[in-house]
Amino acid sequence: MNNQKTTKNSPEKVILEKGKKYFWCTCGLSGKQPFCDGSHKVSTDFKSMHFEVEETKEYYLCNCKKTNNQPYCDGSHNK
Repeated sequence: MNNQKTTKNSPEKVILEKGKKYFWCTCGLSGKQPFCDGSHKVSTDFKSMHFEVEETKEYYLCNCKKTNNQPYCDGSHNK
């Protein structure tokens, strides 16, 4: 299995903190969407995406996995 799974067609509003490391789920299998919980390791070749933010504030993270601005929502779920 190596197919990306869409978890929902809307972004996830989250507060992210400057200086903290985050791992965004790229496969859609994580039970902690939009963050990675390691589920990809069992049956896919996907890798989680490590990222950090420049300031503490609200962000909208992609759940549909179609964004061109990973890990942030760019509205691709509406296309």
